[in-house]
Amino acid sequence: MTLTDLRYIIVLARERHFGRAAEACFVSQPTLSVAVKKLEDELGVTLFERSHSDVSLTPVGEQVIDAAQRTLEAAESVKQVASAGQDQLTAPLKLGAIYTVGPYIFPELIPHLKEIAPQMPLIVEEGYTADLTEQLKQGELDVILISLPFEEPNILTLPLYEEPFVVLLPAAHPLTARKTLSSKQLEKESMLLLGAGHCFRDQVLEACPGCLPKSVQGEHAAMVVEGSSIETIRHMVVSGMGLTVLPCTAAGTDRYSQRLLAIRRFVRPIPKRTIALAWRVSFPRPQVIDVMREAVAACQFSCVKHLV
Repeated sequence: MTLTDLRYIIVLARERHFGRAAEACFVSQPTLSVAVKKLEDELGVTLFERSHSDVSLTPVGEQVIDAAQRTLEAAESVKQVASAGQDQLTAPLKLGAIYTVGPYIFPELIPHLKEIAPQMPLIVEEGYTADLTEQLKQGELDVILISLPFEEPNILTLPLYEEPFVVLLPAAHPLTARKTLSSKQLEKESMLLLGAGHCFRDQVLEACPGCLPKSVQGEHAAMVVEGSSIETIRHMVVSGMGLTVLPCTAAGTDRYSQRLLAIRRFVRPIPKRTIALAWRVSFPRPQVIDVMREAVAACQFSCVKHLV
């Protein structure tokens, strides 16, 4: 049994398909199949149930995958300790952030990190919460920026800042006559939302239950159009397609003149989200967490409430 064998079965458990798993592991499908079967023979158990279209874990396979994941995390810790040597701030930092945070905090955060830890190279990635979580567990990322609530075994979190939601609307829209807006006032408007998979979409719908598709809420509900990114949605708002709700750091009215785009705050209670840092319990570089906390606190966001 090798660490490579353990990586193979972890990826296969995630992909549920030998072809996709082999591609993710950069090996041929026969190589992966032989390695998995060899490991099953060595352990004396069947880890996967196989069919023509799907691969699923057996009950004992689930337990083995959990143990394999912990083993790889421990091995990754050994490598990181060795690579960092006596200075935890010289090894590269693999930093991930959800799509609705990364593009808006990185331009502020990275210069501060560079100033505080100039010898620490950054590897930056954006993704969905579920994907970033999996990469964090597997040691492919060191720390991630996510939105709370976030509860995962063997993962620690540190709340960094609270961010209110705002309404983005075309400058000529009648609702711009109001200084603040309620979720009730949005229910009959055409709403632009992020697509499924974005946790921010769920948070918006929690704050504005009426902003659901007609098929769910009835004939008087808002029409909902989905966008693939906040940038795409912002462009559609400017074009007059509808309104949207965004985290305040992503509102970005500076990208358009005030004659095209307007921002309005919500009435109290103002919907908001908490952005946090997450890392493995076994992460061997605690100084990195201190540096991240310091760098985020130095970011100049006028609309957020820093918690660190």
